[in-house]
Amino acid sequence: MTPDTSAKTLYTRLLRHVWPYRAALLVGMLAMIVGGLADAALVKLTGPLVNELFVNRNKDLAILLPLGVVAVFVVSGIASFTAGYMTQWASNKVILDLRGLMFANLLKLPPAHFDDVTTARLVTRFTNDVTNIAAASASVLAVLVRDTVTIVALLGILFYSNWKLTLIAFAVIPPVAIIVRVFGKRLRETSRGSQHAIGGIAAVLDETIANQRVVRIFGGQEYEAGRFREANERIRRFNMKQSVAAGASVPITQLLVAVAIAAIIYFAAQLAFVGATDVGTFVEFIAATGMLLQPLKRLTGVNEHIQKGLAAAESVFGLIDEAPEDDRGTFVLGRAQGAIALENVTLTYRSQTQPALEGISLSIAPGETVALVGPSGGGKSSLIHLLPRFYHPSSGRITIDGHDLESLTLASLRQQIALVSQNVVLFNDTVAANIAYGRLGTTSVADIKRAATAAHAMEFIRTLPQGLQTEIGENGAKLSGGQRQRIAIARALLKDAPILLLDEATSALDTESERAVQAALETLMEGRTTIVIAHRLSTIERADRIVVLASGRIVEEGTHAALLARDGVYAGLHHLQGRSGS
Repeated sequence: MTPDTSAKTLYTRLLRHVWPYRAALLVGMLAMIVGGLADAALVKLTGPLVNELFVNRNKDLAILLPLGVVAVFVVSGIASFTAGYMTQWASNKVILDLRGLMFANLLKLPPAHFDDVTTARLVTRFTNDVTNIAAASASVLAVLVRDTVTIVALLGILFYSNWKLTLIAFAVIPPVAIIVRVFGKRLRETSRGSQHAIGGIAAVLDETIANQRVVRIFGGQEYEAGRFREANERIRRFNMKQSVAAGASVPITQLLVAVAIAAIIYFAAQLAFVGATDVGTFVEFIAATGMLLQPLKRLTGVNEHIQKGLAAAESVFGLIDEAPEDDRGTFVLGRAQGAIALENVTLTYRSQTQPALEGISLSIAPGETVALVGPSGGGKSSLIHLLPRFYHPSSGRITIDGHDLESLTLASLRQQIALVSQNVVLFNDTVAANIAYGRLGTTSVADIKRAATAAHAMEFIRTLPQGLQTEIGENGAKLSGGQRQRIAIARALLKDAPILLLDEATSALDTESERAVQAALETLMEGRTTIVIAHRLSTIERADRIVVLASGRIVEEGTHAALLARDGVYAGLHHLQGRSGS
């Protein structure tokens, strides 16, 4: 279902988020009204200033009227400060709420969503897009309220002076409305394109910084510079399209307004020539007419900010409205025994036509260690990604202790599973926080140390500057590969889940690190149902059972010795690795 992105719907949704802070906004709007009236009052003072001081030479008002001008400026300044502070306070609270809603939904999105969206594009929604909403809202509100009040007050002065001449100003309203509508659509389109372009440049930056070692080793600087130039140029093009649309509408509107003002001044001068008005009233009328230009100019330019805000609102609400991960299960599973069964399971990813898994049937007993082997693309990772319900089978079903995975709540299902993968994910925090990730507030230091000791990690943790409280950098940049793996194993030990998934956990390690990690893994695997993916067949020879996957199907199954004796796919893989020295 396509979300409604009409201006009315977006305005209504924004208003709902602004509503809790209506008191602050009301104070701000009242201050804007006072400021607008103060601007008009300054014009109204020009008539008495001219008539009383320069025509009638009234000495009694020689001090009072100038003080009145000062008073008007003081009131205008206080009103401007109050309005600015209150609107910024409210808009920043709205930003806080929207970011909170976006992040809360981000945590609930299915893993498949992140296959299609770049991290950089998501980051720009949190930084650029949501800030554009607030900036547009604050500036638009200030212009709409204060300048509208100023214009209405000035028109009141003009009507009071000469209502016939003032009607000329209304002749420009229909053509101005048409111009605003035509250019508004173009502005919104270019604003939307600009936001996507900013996401593109953020993606290039993110990839280049994250992979800067590869860029240097393979001499990719020029290639990355080219990608950056292209993304940068795309932003420039959209910004220029925006500037053309915004820049064209303002002078056309101003020309129409200027013609109307010129006509008013001409006819007002004719009245002055025949003595139909006094000097003060004439000056007041001309001042009010001239002062109309600036607020009218700001009002005609406000459409650019409105369209930027609407385009940003589309992006922000689009993320908030993304369907969360399917959690229709209602059964809360206690600690599982660890029996796993796949019954004729097929999986086809949304972006593919060929199934990643086809007709998989497999039963794993509690505490059994099953190794998945086979050529790349055979479906090994796809199979283990089904168990925590990162993806749903296209057909067939999976059970844990006889309970269909789809009937379980996600929280209780994932409580049963621990994962250690080749690409260890660590956070820019302390060693202790990474080991106790997700349960730091409820875990004692003693428990963290026990898990680290069992994972053979304390031997290097003790050498770190602050021990368990040492910051390890982004994704554990300050640690070696083997040290990162042992931190991940300690995290899994602390979770103490009955089902363990090991995805290439030792494939990228040197021999010495692999021995330490393998010892830690053996401790971790004790008493747990374990599914291991390994390209190094030597690491899974002692598995209870080996399952060979190829092209999404199980082609062989048995113990290491039995599969070698069969002289099939597994034996061929083993022979190749033995010959290459693996």
